[in-house]
Amino acid sequence: MSIRPELLEVLARRALTEDTARPEAVKALHERGGRTAREHVADLIDPGSFVEYGRYVTAAQEDRRSLDDLLDRTVADGIVGGMATIDGHPCAVLSYDYLVMAGTQGMRGHHKTDRLLDVIERLGLPTVFFASGGGGRPGDTDIPLVSALDVTTFAAWARLSGRVPRIAVVDDNCFAGNAVIAGCSDLVVATGGSSLGMGGPAMIAGGGLGEVAAAEVGPLETMTANGVVDVACDDDSAVDVARELLGYFLGRREEWTAPDQAPLRDAVPEGERRAYDVAPIVQTLCDEDSVTWLRPDFAPELATALGRIEGRTVGIIANDTRHTAGAITADAGDKVARLLQLCDAHGFAVLSLVDTPGMMVGVEAERTALVRHTSRVLVAGASLQVPMIGVVLRRAYGLGAQAMLGGGTHEPLMTLAWPGAHLGAMGLEGAVRLAMRKELQAIEDEEEREQQVRELTAQAQTHAAALNVARHFEIDDVIDPAETRGIVARLLEAADVDGRLTGSGRTVDVW
Repeated sequence: MSIRPELLEVLARRALTEDTARPEAVKALHERGGRTAREHVADLIDPGSFVEYGRYVTAAQEDRRSLDDLLDRTVADGIVGGMATIDGHPCAVLSYDYLVMAGTQGMRGHHKTDRLLDVIERLGLPTVFFASGGGGRPGDTDIPLVSALDVTTFAAWARLSGRVPRIAVVDDNCFAGNAVIAGCSDLVVATGGSSLGMGGPAMIAGGGLGEVAAAEVGPLETMTANGVVDVACDDDSAVDVARELLGYFLGRREEWTAPDQAPLRDAVPEGERRAYDVAPIVQTLCDEDSVTWLRPDFAPELATALGRIEGRTVGIIANDTRHTAGAITADAGDKVARLLQLCDAHGFAVLSLVDTPGMMVGVEAERTALVRHTSRVLVAGASLQVPMIGVVLRRAYGLGAQAMLGGGTHEPLMTLAWPGAHLGAMGLEGAVRLAMRKELQAIEDEEEREQQVRELTAQAQTHAAALNVARHFEIDDVIDPAETRGIVARLLEAADVDGRLTGSGRTVDVW
């Protein structure tokens, strides 16, 4: 069959946009551990499902470059994007192309991105954005520019917060405008080869701040410790992690396996002073292999995760007593508030596992703006339109416990407690020392005074025991820990919580 010349021209031009047209550049990228934009897209989506926008666009630099050079070196103006399916679900995917001027953002590339973001908003498409690149690109001459501050891409991407789930993947240098794309996303995945920063080496040097290598600007260990990155992973697993995260937003999974619940009966040590790892509790309550920890190295005293219970996505917040005894710090306040907002925006119920002595206290703690940051938890909890389910594992004291429960024990859909749990306005020994201060000061012998504190604390523990709290109906039930998952599952069923269909659509604070 003959092919018309105009079709041959299209096919030839299309071939120039493929990775096979630039083998040496692809080889060099592979040798330093990178992957091309088209490789990112192909690895993520279902084969044959990609519908691309703007394949033939070139950089706006005809005043300074030949057409052949533009076709060869500015393919797609450095961004590949379109619609596809991922595990059968309609989604969108965009990837800056590090082979085109280090993945920098050109003006036509911005126009392409804006076009796709409009389509994403219209269709409500969950989106994965491979964000690595060097930021805004100087040198586009064909479009009259002065400041370029009228670029709408960043506002359009940020405006999608709470409307569609947005996951950014960073596996290389990601500076300036590219970093804003990552930072405005709901979840950020990054690899060991990544470096994130609002300014790259050239901007740092231009600001008189010295010479800095790109890898030293914002390495992964820095960005996990300060909470910029939600999930860190190996270079080879970034796409798999992005696909797994996206799956939480795509509705209920019909196939799941429940772990043995009996170990929960011994998961919390006796007494109040022994620390323990809360992760096994979370993993036991959730479906097998369904938990993804978010920002684990940032504010580790407060664990946050996404998981599933009988196939339904839930957000999990849990005090980790191995750090600050589980007290809520300023960073922990921001960490939990953001997860609550993410869950509320996208329709995930919240499971709160409480074991806290309360808010962090002390002069040093107050210097971290503790009041402002921890109060965010109460604001986020009070604003929830999705159900929260509270489970007091051991200690629930003071404002910290109230914050973990959305403001109080009757704010969640149900508040449960495990045997041995205690609830109070503050730590029980501290409450005794405060309430009985005059009486204790009157006891001159120190040993006798401390014995009196121990006896009064024991009485307070009896009064604050979960069964007594339940007798006064300040909580809803005290249960066998092995029953927890079943009760939570029935509550979720009653609330008919099914992910994105029931979210509030509120903006997610990216802090």
